[in-house]
Amino acid sequence: MENKTAKWHALHAETAAIEWKDLERFFARGNLLRVASELDLVDAALEVANDNKPIVEKWLVESLLTGVSNEEAELWEKGESTLWSVIVLPWILVQDRK
Repeated sequence: MENKTAKWHALHAETAAIEWKDLERFFARGNLLRVASELDLVDAALEVANDNKPIVEKWLVESLLTGVSNEEAELWEKGESTLWSVIVLPWILVQDRK
């Protein structure tokens, strides 16, 4: 449990606000995942980092964790969002903080 807590804190420390222009290349490569506002960004990152397939697959089915759509990308390109991110290679997880 202590290791999980340490990993959570490490991921939390790596979260940052980010502009769309810094994410476009990852979107183009398919390495960008959107975390729904119902989930905590760091909790989602921790489950992805730990390769917790049952939880991640559940979130995928429920569309709580998805690839970024072209429509979202267009909105974000216009600067109509405040995005937060965390890196869990090869993914960058983003969340729109409205």
